[in-house]
Amino acid sequence: MKVLVVLTSHDELGDTGRKTGFWLEELAAPYYRFQEAGWEIVLASPKGGRPPLDPKSNEPDFQTDLTRRFESDAEATAALADTVRLDSVSAEDFDTVFYPGGHGPLWDLAEDAHSARLIETTLRAGKPVAVVCHAPGVLRHTVNEDGTPLVQGKKVTGFTNSEEEGVALTEVVPFLVEDELKRLGGIYSKGDDWAPYVVRDGLLITGQNPASSGPAADALVELVEKAGA
Repeated sequence: MKVLVVLTSHDELGDTGRKTGFWLEELAAPYYRFQEAGWEIVLASPKGGRPPLDPKSNEPDFQTDLTRRFESDAEATAALADTVRLDSVSAEDFDTVFYPGGHGPLWDLAEDAHSARLIETTLRAGKPVAVVCHAPGVLRHTVNEDGTPLVQGKKVTGFTNSEEEGVALTEVVPFLVEDELKRLGGIYSKGDDWAPYVVRDGLLITGQNPASSGPAADALVELVEKAGA
């Protein structure tokens, strides 16, 4: 099995002067879930090369055993330093696609036509897609074959308005994930703030927050392996 993990290339947190990027736990936890499943992992980003890490995600309070393992893993860090350009990949070459979050995707991947086409093509080919935390925001311009929003009528979750308020970025982000999923007609639900919460509807898996990234990856592995059985 071969999984494409799509990371942000955006590193500016609005006009705050602070840096953002992808959230380390949301890459590290799924990375090792996929590795343990024996999958081939390819990392991609819009600009290619090394994607920006949200510096906050590597502060002591947010480090986990898996983030520390990733940081000391020469193979993993080498792959991260040399991601392929998103516009160079084809959905046909992968069995599934996973999007970690962090605030960065709200600025670049949410508006990226290559990303939208990748998601649409993967799902239409009968292959699953998983997006966690802020990454459900990348679904905002994805559509079904009839032109309706991809998430319309689908059960979904994503970073909550109250979680965004909790990190004091409600007025900084370009849009709120919870509000956007609801606006598009998604059947949005959520668990407690910061607790793992994963929703699956058909081939689409969504996770609410960083703690949901590992469980979302587990759900993806189960779904892919069941389909391949």
